[in-house]
Amino acid sequence: MKTVIIGATPNPSRYAYLAAEMLTEYDHEFTPVGIKKGELFGKPILDIRTRPHVDDVDTVTMYIGPQHQPEWYDYIIGLKPRRIIFNPGTENYEFEKLAKENNIEPIEACTLVMLRTGQY
Repeated sequence: MKTVIIGATPNPSRYAYLAAEMLTEYDHEFTPVGIKKGELFGKPILDIRTRPHVDDVDTVTMYIGPQHQPEWYDYIIGLKPRRIIFNPGTENYEFEKLAKENNIEPIEACTLVMLRTGQY
């Protein structure tokens, strides 16, 4: 099972990059998805605009703001994750409600903190 990072970026000053770094450090498989080109720890960032297919998704961790999320609701729900982590600044009541309606657990939390504290 893997984590999909929505809003992945090769910019090391961004939290999405730090999440990829920590997921690697903690031996969690991940797939980076976003609009930025590049790689994260040897994995190409898949272009979200192509709605890439990803198998065996356990977790989606959000790093795009709520104003940019509606376009991707169907795509993210279609990944059939067990949960969606809404990191600080990505909280979105409408999307969280939609997730619940699709039997996906929405969690308002920080992926980095969850990893560090063994809650991931």
